[in-house]
Amino acid sequence: MVQSGNWWKEGIVYQIYPRSFNDTTGNGVGDIRGIIEKLDYIKSIGVNIIWLNPVYESPNDDNGYDISDYQNIMSEFGTMDDFDELLAGLHARGLKLVMDLVVNHSSDEHEWFQQSKSSRENKYRDYYHWWPAEKGIPPKRWSYFDVESNAWKYDEQTDAYYLHYFSVKQPDLKWENPDMRNDVYTMMKFWFDKGVDGFRMDVIPFISKDTTYPELAADAKPEDFVAFYANGPKLHTYLKEMNDEVLSKYDVMTVGEAPGIAVENALDFVDEERKELNMFFHFDLMSLDRDPDEVFTMNKNGWKLSEFKKIHTIWDQAFANKGWGSMYLSNHDFPRSVSRWGNDHPDFWRNSATLLHTFLLTMRGTPYFYFGDEIGMTNIRFESIEEYRDINTINKYKQLKSQGKDLEAFIENEKEAARDNARTPMQWDETEYAGFSTSKPWIQINKNYLNGVSVSTQEKDPYSVLNYFKQMTAVRKANKALIYGEYQIIDETHEQIYAYTRTLNDERFLVLLNFSTESSVFTLPSSVNYNATKLIISNDRVKDDKTYKEFLLLPYQALVYKLL
Repeated sequence: MVQSGNWWKEGIVYQIYPRSFNDTTGNGVGDIRGIIEKLDYIKSIGVNIIWLNPVYESPNDDNGYDISDYQNIMSEFGTMDDFDELLAGLHARGLKLVMDLVVNHSSDEHEWFQQSKSSRENKYRDYYHWWPAEKGIPPKRWSYFDVESNAWKYDEQTDAYYLHYFSVKQPDLKWENPDMRNDVYTMMKFWFDKGVDGFRMDVIPFISKDTTYPELAADAKPEDFVAFYANGPKLHTYLKEMNDEVLSKYDVMTVGEAPGIAVENALDFVDEERKELNMFFHFDLMSLDRDPDEVFTMNKNGWKLSEFKKIHTIWDQAFANKGWGSMYLSNHDFPRSVSRWGNDHPDFWRNSATLLHTFLLTMRGTPYFYFGDEIGMTNIRFESIEEYRDINTINKYKQLKSQGKDLEAFIENEKEAARDNARTPMQWDETEYAGFSTSKPWIQINKNYLNGVSVSTQEKDPYSVLNYFKQMTAVRKANKALIYGEYQIIDETHEQIYAYTRTLNDERFLVLLNFSTESSVFTLPSSVNYNATKLIISNDRVKDDKTYKEFLLLPYQALVYKLL
C-alpha cells in the first residue's frame, strides 16, 4: 500500500473551469492549451494543486459533467497530447493535478448507456437503474435539473424508466453491479498511471442506491431527497473497495463533494483508519444564506456572522483529532465568494476580497480557491434569461413559467444565486474580451474587467487583491501553525468580528476579521495571554507591536498577528 505524505494537507488548491479560463483557438471557449499558456502565472500566485473541472468527451448538457467517454478529451478543449503536455508542465513546476471523477452518472450518449437502453437483455442493461413500466409508475425521486423535478425518465425502446438524479441526459450508474464498478476502477487507474495526482469526486455519496426503490414521504422536500440519496446502504462498502482496488496503490489526493452528509458522519468518510477518502466538501455553509424550503433560492433575511462562525467551528472540531477538512467559499456551482460572503461594492470590494483570502489561508483544512478569486472577480448578475447558459437556471425558469410563477422575482434571485455568476471568463487584461479570447466568449464577460478587476492591472499595483493573495499564500506556507495548529474561536456571538487563534507547540497566531462595513474596536478576553504581538499581515493600515488588548479594525479589515 502506498503511504501518502502530507502534500495534500499542506497544499493550496486552485480550481480551473477550463471553458472559462483561457482560449487559444479564438472560438470563445477556453481550452487545455490556454491553461498551458498560463502555467507560470498559476505558479506565481502561490497555489500548488490544480483541480481541473471535466475535460472528458461530453455532449455538454451540464458543461462536462455528462461524460460520454471517460478516457478521451473533449475536442473543444484539445487532444490527449495537449493534456499530457499540461500534466508534464504542471509537474515540471512542482504543481499537482487533480481531476474531476464523475461516476454517480454518465452521459446518455456514453456507449454503456447506448447499449443499456437497446434491450433488456443487453449485458450493459444493469449498468444503470431501470424500472420496468409494467410495474407502474416508479416511486417518486427528485431531480436537480429536470424541468418537472422528476428523476425518472420513460424510454420507449424497452418500455422502462431510467433514474437520473440530475439531467435527463445524465443517467445514474448502478454501483450495485460489480462489473460496472470494475470498469470505473480501470478508468481511474488509466488516469493515475498517466501521473494524475488525485480526484475530486462529484456527488460521491449518491453512488449507493436502495434498489428496492422505497417510497418516500409524500411531502418530502428536496433536502429530504438529498439526505436520502447521500446515505445509500452500501456507500462505505464501495468507497472502501475503491480505496483497496485503486487509491491505496497510488500517492494521490481524494476529495469528495458531499451534499447531504452531516457533521456527525464526517469521520465515516475521512478517518484514516477507515481507508476511504482524504477529505470532502460539506454543504452546511452553502445553505446558510439559502431559503430552508428551496435549495436554490436566496434567504431574504441574509445570514449572520455568528452562524457562519458556528458552522466553521463545528466542522473544525470534527477533524480535530482524526481525518482532515477542506475549506472553500465558492466553486463552479456557487456564486462568487466576494459577492456572497464579502461585499463587492467598490468601497469594500478590495478589503472584503482580501479578508476572505486571509480567512481561508489561516484556517485548519486544505484551502480551495476558484479561478479569479485571486483578483476578486464578482457576480455578473444577468438581467435576462437569454444571457444564462446553465441548465440549472434555464430549466428552473421553464418550470416556473409553466407554473405561472413570478419570473421577474426568479431573475432577481439568480443575480445572487446563479451558478453562471462563477462561470464568466477569466479577466486577464483590459483588451477586448478581457484577454480571454479574440472572439465573443461562450458566456458574457463581467464589464468590471475595465475597472481594475484584471490580472494585468493588479500585477502592477502592489496594493492589489492579487498581490495580497500572493503574500497570503506565502504566509501560510511559512507557518505550519496556520496549517496544523489548534483552532480556538474567540467570542463566537460577535456579529462583526471573527476572531480566533491557531496554536502549534509554542507558536501562536491571532486572526482578526471584520466582516462589516463599519469600523470596530475588538477587545480580547483575559483568557488570551501574551506579552506582545508581531504583525504578520494586514489588508489595511494598522499599528504594529501591540502590547494591549484593544484592536481597531477598519471595514473588512483582516489582521494576522503572532503572539509573543
